[in-house]
Amino acid sequence: MRTETLRLIDAYYGAFNKGDLQGVINLLAEDVVHDVNQGSREVGKQAFARFLKTMSDHYRAQVADLVLMVSEDGSRVAAEFKVIGVYLRTAPGLPEARSQAYTLPVGAFFEVHEGLIARVTNYYNLQAWLDMVQ
Repeated sequence: MRTETLRLIDAYYGAFNKGDLQGVINLLAEDVVHDVNQGSREVGKQAFARFLKTMSDHYRAQVADLVLMVSEDGSRVAAEFKVIGVYLRTAPGLPEARSQAYTLPVGAFFEVHEGLIARVTNYYNLQAWLDMVQ
């Protein structure tokens, strides 16, 4: 199971890096739980798709230096990586976007059930990001 889970999460970040939002969505369970950094919990593929669309409207980002740690049974994954991005369009409640570049360390946690991603929890230091784009 560990190998299949590694392939799944690698495919998730691969699709993300290609800007293939539908490819990301295809790897999720219907009732996927998404714990948004500094935000609320959202449930379902449609909510996740809206989140990805909003993010792609405001940011261009790539995941780099990805390290994955997988539980023995393959049901849990921790990921550590850098997001290298550009702030393209002002997001509500955030500073004005002026194509500011940023590199931000991120941690993510996943639950996997029946070969699909059932939970995604992301964490990054919002204040560090704000300091980079102000």
